[in-house]
Amino acid sequence: MKKIAPIALIMLSGLALAACNPLEKQPVGNVSVPQPRKPVELNRYLGKWYEQGRYEASFQKGCEKVTADYAAKPDGSIAVVNSCRQSDPAGPLRTAEATARVVDGSGGAKLKVTFFWPFQGDYWILDRASDYSWSIVGEPSGKYLWILTRDETISRRHYAALVSRARALGYDTDLLRRTQQ
Repeated sequence: MKKIAPIALIMLSGLALAACNPLEKQPVGNVSVPQPRKPVELNRYLGKWYEQGRYEASFQKGCEKVTADYAAKPDGSIAVVNSCRQSDPAGPLRTAEATARVVDGSGGAKLKVTFFWPFQGDYWILDRASDYSWSIVGEPSGKYLWILTRDETISRRHYAALVSRARALGYDTDLLRRTQQ
């Protein structure tokens, strides 16, 4: 059985909590978040993603070797399992499980993620590769950003190209933190 630790706040669950907490000091990295650029075929998006970079957030502090696994559920929703190693890539494993649902009319590019009811977080697939080898994920406030790839490790050149894409979406890429994989 997977251990669900206080990491229930890891990644997207923190979005819902931060939205409820006006005292959150998370800097806004994009004051004009764009709508997702491309529709998403969910069956192609499912599977394992590796976080390459993110805006640092309190609910993800100290996380390295971050992954997100998405799987279809019989009711049409998506099972989400986020994992990270605490403090370094060999640190203790933390996981959090959630359920995501596609937002109607979003072309599959917007999801609502629930780690614990009734709190939901927005998950917007703002841009992605045509072969689903990478994606750039954010949410409407512009406070959170993730760069994800299918490959566990990528070259500095590939990372720089993805950072450039995030910059083109209006994000302050100086706020990005590279994830150790």
